Formats: sequence, structure tokens, C-alpha cells
Amino acid sequence: MSKPILGIIGGGQLGSMLAVAANKLEIKTVIFCDDINAPAQNFSNDFVHGEYNDQNKIKEFLNKVDVVTYEFENIPYETLNEINKIKPVLPKPSVNRIIQHRLAEKDFINNLNIRTTRYVSIEKKSNLESVEDLLPGILKTTTLGYDGKGQHLISSLENLDSINVDYSKGYILEKLVKLKKEISIIITRFNDQKYEIYEPIENVHEDQILKNSKIPAEISDKILEQSKLWATQISEELKYVGTLCVEFFIDRNDNLYVNEIAPRVHNSGHLTINAYNVSQFENHVRAVCKLEQIPLKKISNAMMTNIIGDQITNYRNKEHNENEFFFDYLKKEIKQKRKMGHLTTLLK
Repeated sequence: MSKPILGIIGGGQLGSMLAVAANKLEIKTVIFCDDINAPAQNFSNDFVHGEYNDQNKIKEFLNKVDVVTYEFENIPYETLNEINKIKPVLPKPSVNRIIQHRLAEKDFINNLNIRTTRYVSIEKKSNLESVEDLLPGILKTTTLGYDGKGQHLISSLENLDSINVDYSKGYILEKLVKLKKEISIIITRFNDQKYEIYEPIENVHEDQILKNSKIPAEISDKILEQSKLWATQISEELKYVGTLCVEFFIDRNDNLYVNEIAPRVHNSGHLTINAYNVSQFENHVRAVCKLEQIPLKKISNAMMTNIIGDQITNYRNKEHNENEFFFDYLKKEIKQKRKMGHLTTLLK
């Protein structure tokens, strides 16, 4: 039986690594992206450039592929839904519809009796003035925004006049957790009750951008089991197909909270490329292309460091040890706060 051609919407580093993983499995990939300089085209078999609502470009893309996936969640739901009528989209568009909207996402999680931080919908400034018990908190746009974009820290009501908020966008206010640490669970769901789950990954952020990730996470057995169980429940309820990331907070009293769901491969899971027999990217390709599920085996403990902005120049010009694996995303333009590559170090 011939293998399917995989279409990937989005052409950043996640699309690049999906294409590399697919190539290893002898699956051809076609990238569809609105960025003419999308780095993923360097790693794929074909590339279609166009806006995500351009019907002619969508048709061109669909004529080249058998199954479609995506590397980021902010693709218009309408686009994914239209594509899904012609070629299967995995994970299915209805997943994205929930997770694109922070309020719908939080409600979905809470309805599973899974803990999140306290939150409330904010539609106008007066809403904020009536929920002082949720301060200090983070005000986030309900849609779009990542790596700290579209977010405002509000420590008290006095803060309100000093921040520039366009209330027409719709916001959610989340009460700040007294944070001990952050972890994530990467899970690949193949079908009903068929999963591969990576061990919890401990994450450190700087300026709201992931700085590094490591395994093993320094957490209790209770947190380890609870985080894996909650990630499994979430992926099962969504009837998810592919790799999913659930981000968690742990507070100072060792309580676990779900922060966000990412319906895709995830930055914190980059270390799985070198630390496991099957990476998060390969597992995603296997799941969406209906290939064999292979039991996970951990090869090594590991630390992954994001390379941000002009830090990339130093990494490109230096030699690396045999336990270090440097990934250059081949982005044409170096920008401040832009993820340009990563380094994974295998540890004993």
C-alpha cells in the first residue's frame, strides 16, 4: 500500500521538524504557508505559498496531498473546516475551535473536573473592577496571542489606567498562581485508548518565552501520575488524533493546574528527538497517517535550550560536543525574541 502525502499548514520550525520526521518514514510533505520565506520549505518536498483564505491556493494545496495537519492553532476554523470536507484534517477542526478560544478551552477543562486557575470573562473595564478577588491576575485576549503576546499583568485595580486594552477584542482574566514550577505533558493519541505518553517535562520561561526544558522533571510521584492522567482524559474527550501538549502549573502547595492545551507538537517536546526512540514529531506523523504505533523507550535524560534572536550566530560558529545536538531553523531574518534554533544536551 502506498503511503499518503502529508500536507502541513504552517511553515515554521514545527512544520520543519514534522517534515524531517515524515521524510524519515518515507512520507512526502507539502507545506502551505502565508510566509514566502517559510523555513519549513527547506525540509519539505513541495511548498505552496498563499493566504490561508485564498481558495485557489487551498485548492492547489489539496490537489497535492492526501491528509492534512497543522503546526499552529491560529489557522481560521473556517479554513480547516472547508479543507476537512475534501481531505481529512487531523487533529479535527472542532478541536481547534475549542482551543483557539481561551474561555471555551477553560470551560472545557473544568467540565472534565480538571483544575485550572480561577478565571472570568472580561468584556469591558467595569468587569475588571468587580472581580478584585482575582487580582493579581493575567489579562489575556481570548483568541490569538502566544509567547506572552496579548497579555497584561494586573497586580491591582490601580494598574488599569496604565495599560492599553482594546476591550472590543474580548479577554479572560486568570488569577495568578503562586508558582513553584511549570511542567508539560506530550501525548500522542492514535485512536480510542491508544496512546504514547512522554514523561513530564520541566520548563523554565524567561520574558514569557520558553528558555529551557528538561527530563526528568523534579516533581512528586503524585504530580507525575496526575499530570499524565489529566492529559490522557483531555485527549480522549477531544477524540484527538496526533500529538498534543498540556501545559501545567504547580503551586507552592504542590497543587496541579492545567494552564493551556496546545493541539500540536510543542516546543517543550523538542528534546524527544534525541531523548527517545520515537520523537513527538514522528509520533504525530505516525498517528495522522495511520502508521504503526511503536512503544516509547527513553534513551537518555536531556536538557533543551531555546536559541533566541542573535544568540544563533554564536551557535552557528562553534563546535558542539558529541552529547549536544544543534538545530538551526534556517530562518532568513534574525529578530529579537524570535526562536532561531535549539540545542539539546543528553545527560547521564
